[in-house]
Amino acid sequence: MKDIILDTLIDGVKLLPFLFVTFLIMELIEHKFGDKLNKKLTKVNKVGPLLGSLLGIIPQCGISASASNFYITRVISLGTLISVYLATSDEMLPILISENAPIPMIVKLLAIKFVCGVFFGFVIDFLTRKKSKEDIKDFCELEDCDCDHGVLKSSIIHTLKTFIYILIISFVLNIIFEYFGSEFLEKVLMKNNPFGVIITALIGLIPNCSTSILLTELYLKNIISVGKLLSGLLVNAGVGLLILIRYNKNRKETFKIIGILLGIGIAVGFIFDILNIAF
Repeated sequence: MKDIILDTLIDGVKLLPFLFVTFLIMELIEHKFGDKLNKKLTKVNKVGPLLGSLLGIIPQCGISASASNFYITRVISLGTLISVYLATSDEMLPILISENAPIPMIVKLLAIKFVCGVFFGFVIDFLTRKKSKEDIKDFCELEDCDCDHGVLKSSIIHTLKTFIYILIISFVLNIIFEYFGSEFLEKVLMKNNPFGVIITALIGLIPNCSTSILLTELYLKNIISVGKLLSGLLVNAGVGLLILIRYNKNRKETFKIIGILLGIGIAVGFIFDILNIAF
């Protein structure tokens, strides 16, 4: 139990800088720059999926968390959010490097996630061209953060509330991982299991950095195929989904985003399995 508590705290503390900087930027946009900067950000959104995918491949849970916050306040587009989620690698890259995985394998995995992020991000933006009514003021009213009394104070309040929420959920998930372990999953996710792609995609939805570690280890042990690995990793958005579920007022939209992730992850996974592609 001590290890679980320690791991939860360490994972949470790693996110603090990302959360604080994100909320600080959001407050600055609202209080200091206003509509002028929002118009410039709208222009940036034209290449948002490309930038989102580039940021997503950085192995940090905080990137997806920041993207979720920015999407909720409509600083970035839906396509940009999806591109970050799809490209996010979390702990995949450090695990592959520490296990001395072949460089070509690492490059291919990152390239596939990057290309999926860019492609599907632009497609989604093209299909969802419409203005949104939500803005940062709506977010502040929801959180009752006393935003009118200083950018720094409201940023700290937002950060602490989100930090506590993430700690609670991560603690519960870490307990589940600790007591169930990976042996059960190893039996369920054998390479010849035709439903393995769907199962790994559902596992990828678990909003915890440990998920990417588990999927990567199963792949390195030759327990799951490339298709199953990709279906899980493409869906795995780390704690970004936690932020989206917690703060996005439009529940229907949240489930829609989760559905989009699942659809893309399962589709790509099946394609790789059907074509029997291996690295």
